[in-house]
Amino acid sequence: MKPGVTELLLILLAILLLFGANKLPELARAIGRSVTELKDGMKGKPEVPSTTPEQKE
Repeated sequence: MKPGVTELLLILLAILLLFGANKLPELARAIGRSVTELKDGMKGKPEVPSTTPEQKE
């Protein structure tokens, strides 16, 4: 059974109340990165370090 528009709006409202409007962009960014890492892992791509050697110095 697919959720209807009303159910999706209620879920969105609950998320907004739980995390607040200021945290939603951070949460969405983190979810996007997680999905990207999951897809890359499923394809077998090697991990790219998040810091470059210049940043470590």
